[in-house]
Amino acid sequence: MTKPLKVAVAGLGTVGAGVLKLLQQNSDQLAARCGREIVVTAVSARDRDRDRGVDLSGIEWFDDASAMASRADAGVVVELIGGSDGVAYDLVKESFRVGRHVVTANKALLAEHGGELAASAEGAGVALAYEAAVAGGIPIIKALREGLAANHIDSLYGILNGTSNYILTEMRESRRDFADVLADAQAAGYAEADPSFDVDGVDAAHKLAILTSLAFGTQTDFGAVLVEGIRNISLLDIDFAEELGYRIKLLAIARRTAHGIEQRVHPTMVHREAAIARVEGVTNAVLVDATPVNATVYQGPGAGEGPTASAVVADILDIASGRRLPTFGIPAGSLTPLNAADMDKHTGVYYVRLMVRDQPGVIADVSAALRDEDVSLESMLQRGRSPDEAVPVVLTTHATLEAAMKKALARISALGTVVEPPCMIRIEE
Repeated sequence: MTKPLKVAVAGLGTVGAGVLKLLQQNSDQLAARCGREIVVTAVSARDRDRDRGVDLSGIEWFDDASAMASRADAGVVVELIGGSDGVAYDLVKESFRVGRHVVTANKALLAEHGGELAASAEGAGVALAYEAAVAGGIPIIKALREGLAANHIDSLYGILNGTSNYILTEMRESRRDFADVLADAQAAGYAEADPSFDVDGVDAAHKLAILTSLAFGTQTDFGAVLVEGIRNISLLDIDFAEELGYRIKLLAIARRTAHGIEQRVHPTMVHREAAIARVEGVTNAVLVDATPVNATVYQGPGAGEGPTASAVVADILDIASGRRLPTFGIPAGSLTPLNAADMDKHTGVYYVRLMVRDQPGVIADVSAALRDEDVSLESMLQRGRSPDEAVPVVLTTHATLEAAMKKALARISALGTVVEPPCMIRIEE
C-alpha cells in the first residue's frame, strides 16, 4: 500500500463533521478501495469548543482557513465553508497556488467562478472535485462527466432543491398554504432561518449553471439563468393543477434550442403521471436526454449529512486512486462562452390564474387581450360567483411565444377588474 493521502478540512458544520465521521468509521474499507490510507491531518472552523460528535485528537487546528491551505501537512483541501466569495474563494485559490487538490460542496462558488477555478486547477496540475455541490448523494457529476461522455446531451431537467420540493409536496398533501409549511420546514431543519436561496430558486440556479457547463461544454454563466421561486404559488394553484392533471414542481431546465441554450429555474406544471411528478419531499432527481443513450434518470437524497458527506468522500477516493478528469469534462480553455437563448423566444404552454371582480365583460376583456397578442386558449375554468369578492379564473394556452404571453399579461394586469398580478406557471409536456 502506498503512503497515506493527507486531508485538511475547512468547515466543520453538519457536512464537515459527517466527512470526518465517514473517513474514520470506514477507514479500512476506503483504504482497500483506493490502495492507501486516508488521514485527516488538519481542520479549520470558527468554534474550537463546539462538540461535533467526532474525534479531533491528533488533528492540527487552524483558525485561519487560508493559512491551513498553505501550511497544513495535506495533499487535499476540502472546502465546506460555502459562499461564492470571501474565505471560500481565497481558500481554494491558495490551495491551487501551493499545489493542493481541492474537494468542495460549494455550488455558489463554482456557478460564479467555475471557469476561472477550473483553469487555475489545471494550471497547478491538481484536481477540483465537486460531486457534493449538486444533488447531494446523487452522482450526477460523475454521470455527466464520465458515464455519458460518449453522448451528445440535448437537455436535462430536474428537482435540485429539496426544501422547495418538500414545501410544494406538503402544501398539496396537508392542504396548508406556503407560509405555514415553510415555518414547519424551518422547524424540522429542512429550511434555513433565511430560506431565500431555496424558495427563490437561487440554490437550484447555482446547481443548474454547473450542470449546464458539464452537459454542453460551456463556461458557467449563472447570470444567464432565468430564476423564479415558489413564494407566489398558492394552494389555489396546487388545487387547480390537480384538477387539470398536473403537479407543480420547482424545475431546473437546461436545453439546446434553435436560439441557443436555455437555462431556467421556475415553478413548472408537469403531468401527474410523469416520473418527475412522483418525486416528493426532500428528494432530488435529474433526467438527462442524450444521444444515443436517450433518457436516463438519477434520483436520491439531495442534502443532509450522510448524502453530502458520501459525495465528498467519493471525490477524495478518486484523488487517492489517481483518477482525475478536467473539472467540467473538457480542458478549461476549450469551454465555450454560453450562447444563452432569449426567453422571449421560448415557445411553450402556460397556466394563468387571475383573481377578478365578478362583473359582466371580464372574460371578454381578458379574451380580447389574449387574442390581440395571438395567444390561443386551450381551456378556461371559473370558480365561484361573488359580486363582492374576487374570484379565480384559470386559463391554459396552446403553445405560444413567451414574449406574446408577457404582453398579454401586462394588458390583463392593467384591467380594472383584475385585482392582483396574474400568476403564470409554465407547463412542460
